[in-house]
Amino acid sequence: MIEVKELTKTHGDRTALDGLSLTAPPGAVTAFLGAAGAGKTSALRLILGLDSPTAGTVAVCGVPLRGRLRSPHQVGALPEPAALRGRRTAGALLGALARAQGIGADRVAEVLAETGLSQEPRRRVGTYTPAMRQRLRIAVALLGDPLVLVLDEPLAGLDAEGVRWARRLLRALAAQGRTVAITGDGAAEMTETADRIVVLDRGRTVLAQSAAEFAARSAAARVVVGTAHRAELAAVLTGEGAKVVRARLSGPGRLAVTGMTAERVGALATEHGIVILELDTRRPSLEEVLGELCADGR
Repeated sequence: MIEVKELTKTHGDRTALDGLSLTAPPGAVTAFLGAAGAGKTSALRLILGLDSPTAGTVAVCGVPLRGRLRSPHQVGALPEPAALRGRRTAGALLGALARAQGIGADRVAEVLAETGLSQEPRRRVGTYTPAMRQRLRIAVALLGDPLVLVLDEPLAGLDAEGVRWARRLLRALAAQGRTVAITGDGAAEMTETADRIVVLDRGRTVLAQSAAEFAARSAAARVVVGTAHRAELAAVLTGEGAKVVRARLSGPGRLAVTGMTAERVGALATEHGIVILELDTRRPSLEEVLGELCADGR
């Protein structure tokens, strides 16, 4: 279990996390979503003990952060790609890490097999493809057999088969009762991978729900309306009970409207002398859903 409560992290005059609260329960894959600067990386660094919070608390399996790195036996994380280059084989590299952490050679063999890297025992890590290097990063995260995995973009660099393999692996690890927290940039990709979705924006949690509930948001039709008078139209529609956000992924000057038909939107615009440039009813992509969630209230 990962528990984050009212977590704040500042860097000088910049606030990376602003009272962030979230949980990642055992037995599930939880994906953190958000645009660049939303706070995903800052949150992961605090969970891993790489940074200390300005305020708030973060605990893993009930153990609070105490200003030091989490043990690899407690939390597994992806190493920096630059740390996995050179003339050593995957077995030699993992073996060295295992000895330093008091882990037996049997565990090295298990992890190599689990990540599909035991098939080429003599190949040097420096010659690995990006997909193989990503598998090796995952192998390092698994080495300590941790109860909690915190993986920043675990699907990055993997080919199509590798993505399918990683999804099976993450779900299998969660099925064993582990806590699996991941990040990613693609809303659709993360929804296919995770059991739970947590959306971050400006260092705060704006949504936390099951992946199925999040996916269902793209099935709800909304009215997309384009106008040069966006603020005026938004005020009119909101006053009539509609929910209005900026349809950021649909282009500038557009609003996404729910709770009102296109005919009613058009009629209200005409009534208030607002010229409509575009009026359409459609279902959004998950990327648009994510964009609208982060735009709401801005």
